[in-house]
Parts: sequence; C-alpha cells; structure tokens
Amino acid sequence: MSVRRLTHLGICVADLERSLAFYRDALGFVEIGRFRDDQGYSSQLLELDDVRMEAIYLERDGWRIELLCFAQPRAVGSGARRPINELGLTHLSFVVENLEESLTAVLRHGGAVIEQTRMEMRAKAIFATDPDGTRLELIERAGDPLVIPGQKS
Repeated sequence: MSVRRLTHLGICVADLERSLAFYRDALGFVEIGRFRDDQGYSSQLLELDDVRMEAIYLERDGWRIELLCFAQPRAVGSGARRPINELGLTHLSFVVENLEESLTAVLRHGGAVIEQTRMEMRAKAIFATDPDGTRLELIERAGDPLVIPGQKS
C-alpha cells in the first residue's frame, strides 16, 4: 500500500474565527498553521471556480482538523446538522472528563446541544454540534478513552 498516513479531516465553516474559537476554547484544539489562497491556486484541486479561501489547521491528541472558510465561492448548505445516516463523514467523537461542563462550553462558544440524544448506560453520552451543524459526540466514561464502545476497558 502506498498511503503513508492520514494527515487531517477537513470541515467547511461559515466564519473562520468563530469556528477557531469553538474548536480551540470548547474542545481544546491547538492552532498549528494557516493557509490562504487569494489567487485561485486551489481551484482545480477543490473543483471550484476562482477559489478564494483560508484554512486553519488544528491539532489535538494526534488528530488534525482543517477548518476551511470560503470567501469565493461562498459556502453552501443550511448549517443544519445532517442526519446521522447520511452517507459520508457523520461526526467527531470526544471522551470528556465532565459532560455537563463540556456541554456548557459548547453552548458558550456557539454550538448547540441535541438534548433528545442524551443517554446513560455504562457511560454518559450526547450529541452536540459546532456552530455550523457538524455533529460532535461527547462521552463521559471511566477507563481508557480509546476503548471501542462495547469492549471492556
């Protein structure tokens, strides 16, 4: 196999600074770099005409996300959360120390809580969204945060 590594997951956002504040302050990501295209160099790769965009790269726990904000053409979509069974990427998942504190941070930084998804069995879990409707699964549980649900920690 010639794939060397996964580098990042891209998330299209409506307001770059708002989303930076959300992912940094509510979820603990750290900014590691920025990229700006004011010349349309990315047009062919992104399959968009005359692209003008900026990206911020964030990192946490060895994961990188890229927040993409398009000045031209503008982002499309309603910003409403997508159904979880819609094909493609569905959500980002986080193990948290304190679920209620995490939900307060999500709300304080422009996200939303999907209260009807709250559940408690062996762990507490709920879905929330970032300011643009991207789903975030928040899980409070003891033990190894890398354990797959249903497996023993």
